[in-house]
Amino acid sequence: MLSIIKPSRWLLAIIITLIATQAFAHGMSEAEKQAIIEGGNLRYLGIGATHMLTGYDHLAFVFGIIFFLTKFKDIVKYVTAFTVGHSITLIIATFNAIQINYFLIDAVIALSVCYIAFQNLDGFRKYLNVKSPNMLAMIFGLGLIHGLGLSTRLQELPLSADNLLMNIISFNVGIELGQISALALMLLLIAAFRKSQQFPAFSKTSNYALVLAGAFLFLSQMHGFQHTANADEFAVNGKTAELPAVNLGNKQKIDWKDTVLVTIPARSEKEYKLRLAKGATFKYSWITDKDELYFDFHGEPTGDTTGYFKSFQKSTDSRSTGSLTTYFEGTHGWYWKNASSYPVNITLKLSGEYQRLDIDADSLQKSPPKERKSPSRMTIE
Repeated sequence: MLSIIKPSRWLLAIIITLIATQAFAHGMSEAEKQAIIEGGNLRYLGIGATHMLTGYDHLAFVFGIIFFLTKFKDIVKYVTAFTVGHSITLIIATFNAIQINYFLIDAVIALSVCYIAFQNLDGFRKYLNVKSPNMLAMIFGLGLIHGLGLSTRLQELPLSADNLLMNIISFNVGIELGQISALALMLLLIAAFRKSQQFPAFSKTSNYALVLAGAFLFLSQMHGFQHTANADEFAVNGKTAELPAVNLGNKQKIDWKDTVLVTIPARSEKEYKLRLAKGATFKYSWITDKDELYFDFHGEPTGDTTGYFKSFQKSTDSRSTGSLTTYFEGTHGWYWKNASSYPVNITLKLSGEYQRLDIDADSLQKSPPKERKSPSRMTIE
């Protein structure tokens, strides 16, 4: 009996650890983003495969689907239902720039992992005394939800307006190749245990582990959703020990030094940065002319070669106002992501101790002081 319990504990620990990694690893890495920018459809295919192989919530769901399937035709039938479901929403949502908060959609995906494991444990009959829903229909429906999650990830990347459909299809083909690779390994693992006398204990432990891991992931994602839904409680407008920052308020009149117009093309992204010394303070206010944009207000220390950056505020909004006192020398500014099918213009107002990176520093220093007394205005395309 101990020989069964000990491996079961290890299995539970491994699954929860893998899913915990997924819970705190939202979004694509900067290296993947750069690869997309520089490459074509093959880059999308490769990143799609990589994302599926590291998407532990999707893999856990697939693992639950095939657990008790022994016939090849049944495996093909149920996996195809999941594939068709997530392919539909991945293509439609991305093509039409439909976005859902990634924490919220991943929380629902976590519940789908709990559902499939509960189904495998015959939970509807044992605990609820009801007949379980049609498995094929549920897998197709849950596949639609997983597709929204995949679309959310894909839309974090710069997509080509001219070649958008092929970008999406390439990413989806990569997803399927990654899924097939993972599926082959899962089938080998289950087949090896299926012939063993320990399989009943293995199956029970595995599915209970999936329920617990899905519940843990759900709570983690809902915690993250609270941070994005109530960004004011966690962002620059509040006081923190690490970074003093204040809300300027609507009644305070600011003598703005610069006004910058920034245009974010359709389905694109852009950054605007300032250079500040350690301890410098600047005030800012920006507003869009249309919809809300996802943005990340962050700073990067001078001389850093590791890619480190400090995020001060992440949210989705049409405006933001505040002030920042820096605690390291470096560049500070905003990353904006426009997922809509039309360009969005941002009016950014600035005042304080900073150097604009979009203006040549040498020419600015050479210009007479009297020429720089009035606020400047510049358009960034």
